[in-house]
Amino acid sequence: MTTETTTTDERSQAPSMMAAPVATGLAVVPPAPPVGPGVESESDDKIDDEVDPARRPRIVGLRCRSCFRPEAVGPSFVCPACFGPLEVVYDREAIRAQVSRAAIEARAPGIWRYLELLPVDEVPARGLAVGSTPLLRADRLGAELGLAPGRLRLKDDTRNPTLSFKDRVVAIAAARAVAFGFDTLACASTGNLAGATAAAAAAIGLRAVVFVPADLEPAKIDHALSYGATVVPVRGTYDEINRLSLEIADEEGWAFVNVNLRPFYAEGSKTLAFEAAEQLGWRLPDVVVAPIASGSLFTKVARGFEDLVAAGLVEDRLVRFIGAQAEGCSPVAQAFATGSDDIRPVRAPDTIVRSLAIGSPADGRYALALARRTGGSIEAVPDEATSAAIRRLGRTEGVFAETAGGVTVAGLEQAVRRGLIGPDDEVVALITGNGVKTPDAKWFGVEPGAGSQSGGLVPPIEPSYAAFSAAGLAE
Repeated sequence: MTTETTTTDERSQAPSMMAAPVATGLAVVPPAPPVGPGVESESDDKIDDEVDPARRPRIVGLRCRSCFRPEAVGPSFVCPACFGPLEVVYDREAIRAQVSRAAIEARAPGIWRYLELLPVDEVPARGLAVGSTPLLRADRLGAELGLAPGRLRLKDDTRNPTLSFKDRVVAIAAARAVAFGFDTLACASTGNLAGATAAAAAAIGLRAVVFVPADLEPAKIDHALSYGATVVPVRGTYDEINRLSLEIADEEGWAFVNVNLRPFYAEGSKTLAFEAAEQLGWRLPDVVVAPIASGSLFTKVARGFEDLVAAGLVEDRLVRFIGAQAEGCSPVAQAFATGSDDIRPVRAPDTIVRSLAIGSPADGRYALALARRTGGSIEAVPDEATSAAIRRLGRTEGVFAETAGGVTVAGLEQAVRRGLIGPDDEVVALITGNGVKTPDAKWFGVEPGAGSQSGGLVPPIEPSYAAFSAAGLAE
């Protein structure tokens, strides 16, 4: 049987990110044919076939996504052989034997109701109440975009504890940080992750240090500060900050949620897929529309659907994946549009959508392959369209989204207009963050003082009905 093994950094008594790999006894095998809805499959190595699957460990270890080299479970994210990304490997036969719809439905709300499908051994003793956000029927928005009634649903992650989907990924990473013995939780962030990391650390009693671009929206900096985090503004792009984090993680022995804990952190995005499928009555939609920054969210939602199929919780079907990026930082969308496999980094992002402004997306090529393989697309969205989509979403459905949500809605509109989504397709659009974090973005491209009966800010009027009528507000 494979056991979980780590090594220890003498300075912090926490496992070092670059510790030498420990032999696990796992065979290196290539991926099996896909078993899910048109997404990449992982071939999960077996642990002692003679043991009852119901009693076998669910988590086998880590493995390189590129060369399939196995690694022990630990705070490591890069293959020492080829420098490819590491991912968590599960014993899917064991999961299938240990999970059921009835068991999940009997549990309390939150991401931990899907414990058997996650890279943790048990529900953490402490932490924020994350997940089980609503899947809203969006008929008014759907009608404006050309979709039939009941065909558009919004996965509204604006309602998580720190108002974004990042609470999901951080919850998984934080649980692993505690298990590995770290005392500091850190991240490189374009905004939402900073608040999620700070809050998660506060909830479990760890120190929090977050690194952000120096020109980040003030609301997002204030959010992280409110949870007692040390916020470090860096004069540089996100990609430069991420490179700095690599060095700090190894030198200081800190747990960076999106660096040395990335294999576990990334798995948290799958809970969006688990919840959406359960909320649809244990079935998969026709289309998913999601924003793309690093590409991890996009690809992990697809993997989540695949995991549900492998566990026998939903029937297999092809789901089309449509991603959206801000036009001013759209390396994946540009590669898709030109038919290229070469994702050219954007050195200087130029967009109001800072939460998606990752010029060199780590999972970009996987996101590109997913869109192509499933018959989807990657849409490049101008900032004016993002701002208009934020206003439209608020006006039609009462959901105030940050810029990434605006990109998603605008990308959905573009895909419908181009015939990639039909009026009768069942669509799930991921609204990943709350607009209170980017309060000024909704007015981008709108003339100051513009306003009418259709909405908008009206210039100040005198306290009289005549002034009210003169402003064009009377019916």
